[in-house]
Amino acid sequence: MVRWSYLKEPNIIEAFRKVPRHEFIPNSVRSYAYSDQPLSIGRGQTISAPSMVAIMMESLDLSPGLRVLEIGAGAGYNAALVAEVVGRKGEVVTVERVKELAEFAEENLNKTGYGWVRVIVSDGSLGYAEGSPWDRILVTACSPEIPKPLVKQLKVGGKLGAPVGGDYMFQTWTVAEKMENGEIAITQHGGCSFVPLIGECGWRQED
Repeated sequence: MVRWSYLKEPNIIEAFRKVPRHEFIPNSVRSYAYSDQPLSIGRGQTISAPSMVAIMMESLDLSPGLRVLEIGAGAGYNAALVAEVVGRKGEVVTVERVKELAEFAEENLNKTGYGWVRVIVSDGSLGYAEGSPWDRILVTACSPEIPKPLVKQLKVGGKLGAPVGGDYMFQTWTVAEKMENGEIAITQHGGCSFVPLIGECGWRQED
């Protein structure tokens, strides 16, 4: 069983307690649901380790009522955690390029009570301009730099979190905050390891 000792924010601790991780993973790895490790969800994708998800969420200062865009729905677990924090007065949209995973995420969100989260099948590296500007953007796949469309879709005063780096060994969880003058303030929160962000403004399929 995971010990959530690395969590600090009460609202995020409560979200981890309420969202059942075992409902978001395939039966073949369900016995590892509460181990602090990434798990395969098929199609070469993973659900992140809970400790990494905690870093991601706390670095973005999530709170009730925020409008959040997630890039990389995966199994839907991260989106459910975010939805639990921002509540029904907020909004959560998650973008997934793999149709089968988008359907898996949508099914998981529906059965756990988070069916109000919107799942979009699209190139996540381009964001989701229709709903912009976003208070927060959470990226769950690594790109060589933060995709410019995502920065453009971020609200002034908003924060974007993403793994940035060239390969699995050299990635950094990076938070970009859009300032009033339009400049971007960057902070880094340690090393990480994510699958590549495939898309027009990420890694190309053949890279």
